[in-house]
Amino acid sequence: MSATSFYKRSNFVTHLPVDCHYSPSHFWLREIAPGRWRVGFTKFATRMLGEIVEVQWEKADAAPVVSGEIIGSIEGFKAISDIYCVAAGRFAGGNPALANDIELVSREPYGAGWLYTVEGQADEKCIALDAYCALLDTTIDRILEKQAHDE
Repeated sequence: MSATSFYKRSNFVTHLPVDCHYSPSHFWLREIAPGRWRVGFTKFATRMLGEIVEVQWEKADAAPVVSGEIIGSIEGFKAISDIYCVAAGRFAGGNPALANDIELVSREPYGAGWLYTVEGQADEKCIALDAYCALLDTTIDRILEKQAHDE
């Protein structure tokens, strides 16, 4: 397992891998070979989705993909969400382990619960760990502000 950085804001706590890039839409990307990226949801994303029940892919292996394109969907008890590609290149397949244990996405989001692999170039909007922590701070503060306003 890679080194992590502890993150806490309000009642949200996680350990974020330092060797990943992060998308503004709360995906992580780890380069597992030159130009080959493993992608998954961050712990923040899985918390927003709630209990996950199913993942589906719209792309076949080796199909061309562009950044921002919808490549699948994930269904949780709280919502159904599109899964966006966070790289440009070729879809290299979904995580086969999820067919037998979808809870891996929430239980091991930075490990065995990865979502898909893509060969190509990571989206230029992907950011380093420190910038992602700043994004989380802003996002969580906005949620807390809204909750305080709604009460």
